[in-house]
Amino acid sequence: MLKKGMGDPSLIILTKDIGIKDSLSYEEISVQILDRQVQKLRTKEVASVKVLWRNQFVEEATWEAEEDMKK
Repeated sequence: MLKKGMGDPSLIILTKDIGIKDSLSYEEISVQILDRQVQKLRTKEVASVKVLWRNQFVEEATWEAEEDMKK
């Protein structure tokens, strides 16, 4: 059976001290395009790019639509 833990109050950090907004959102910034692929659907082709984001590792890169990245 688990016992109730007692937290250390000295480890609590106020959100105003680290600059987190109330919405808890942040903007991802692309750093580099790692790869490109074209997927053929029935009547059209959709281009995708593998994007490396700031503050993330290469393993965490994501495939995004090329049109979305041009915006």
